[in-house]
Amino acid sequence: SPIHSLKREMRNLSEECSLEPVTVSMAYVYFEKLVLQGKLNKQNRKLCAGACVLLAAKISSDLRKHEVKHLIDKLEERFRFNRRDLIGFEFTVLVALELALYLPENQVLPHYRRLTQQS
Repeated sequence: SPIHSLKREMRNLSEECSLEPVTVSMAYVYFEKLVLQGKLNKQNRKLCAGACVLLAAKISSDLRKHEVKHLIDKLEERFRFNRRDLIGFEFTVLVALELALYLPENQVLPHYRRLTQQS
């Protein structure tokens, strides 16, 4: 399904950018929350996935300015969207998630376990 392939892309991109499995796990939880809210459609699903990775990286990692820029470059290249659209959509996703970026461990752990067992 498109959702599964997007999550695979999110994982691959995160590995390329050396993001921690916990960061990918958080991005998955954000993404799934958007799916469950019915916020995804064919036009915005790649932007949603990209914004989830970017938000998770910002909240869980100690990224420097050039690392954020590198991540945005990779997101733009991988998901084929404009960085301006991504930056604008990041706020839309943040609002949809009700600013709740810090997640309880029980939401992140299942994804984290799966990711660490796969690698």
